[in-house]
Amino acid sequence: MIGLIAAGVAVVLCLGIGCAGLVVYYLRSGSDSSSDTGRDGAVPATPGSSARTSSAECSGTTTQAHADTRPVGLPDFDAAATTGTATMRMTTNLGEIAISMDRARTPCTVASFEHLTGRKFFDGSTCHRLVTEGIHVLQCGDPSGTGRGGPDYTFADENLTGARYDRGVVAMANTGQPATNGSQFFIIFRDSSTALQPLYTPFGTVTTGLDIVDRVAAGGHDNSNPAGGGTPTLPLTLQTVTVD
Repeated sequence: MIGLIAAGVAVVLCLGIGCAGLVVYYLRSGSDSSSDTGRDGAVPATPGSSARTSSAECSGTTTQAHADTRPVGLPDFDAAATTGTATMRMTTNLGEIAISMDRARTPCTVASFEHLTGRKFFDGSTCHRLVTEGIHVLQCGDPSGTGRGGPDYTFADENLTGARYDRGVVAMANTGQPATNGSQFFIIFRDSSTALQPLYTPFGTVTTGLDIVDRVAAGGHDNSNPAGGGTPTLPLTLQTVTVD
C-alpha cells in the first residue's frame, strides 16, 4: 500500500489482491511517475458498422480466484467487433449515465464489458472510491465493494499512445502492471492529464450523466483510504448496466 508521500504525492487506487490501480504522482516537481489511468476524450466516436470480426488481437488470461473474485470465464475475444461504437448504459440510484465506447480503438475492452454486463456482473454494485485531490476520479466496477474485486481474468492494454485524461473520459483501472485490466474503471470529472501517465486504457467518454458524477464528487468522501480519497459520502449504486 503506497500512501500519500510528501514532495511528490502518490495516490494509489486499490485493485485486485492487495493494493493496485492508479498509482499517480500528481505533484510532479522532478518526480518520475509510474502511474496508471485512463484517457479522456481521446476516444472519439468512429463511424461504421458494428459487425463482428475476428481481427482484434486480444490477449486474455485466466486468474486465480480469491474471496473478492466473481467467476465469469473468459470473454470470446476472437469475436470482438473492431468497428463502430457501443454504448454502456448505467442505471443508477441518481439517474442514468451513458458511456460511448470506441470499438475500433478498444475492441478488447468493449468485448469485456459486453461479456460482463451480459452476466449482470455490475448490477447492484456501488462506486467504491472517490479521489478529489490531485487527480479527480470516481472508481467503480468492483461488485465486492472492497477495491480488490473483479472477474476471474485479466486482459491487455489498448489505446495508450497519446492518451489524455480529460473531463468525461472513462478508463480502466489496473494494478500498475501491463495487461492487468479486469472490471474496475474510473470516470474523470476534472481534467487530470497533467497528473496521470498514459498507462490506463481510455475506452470511452461520458455522453449523459456527467452531472451525476459531479454531484457525487461535490459530496466528498470519508477519507477512508490510506492511499488517498475514500468512499463517496453520496453513494452511487449501479442498479443495472447494459451494453448496446
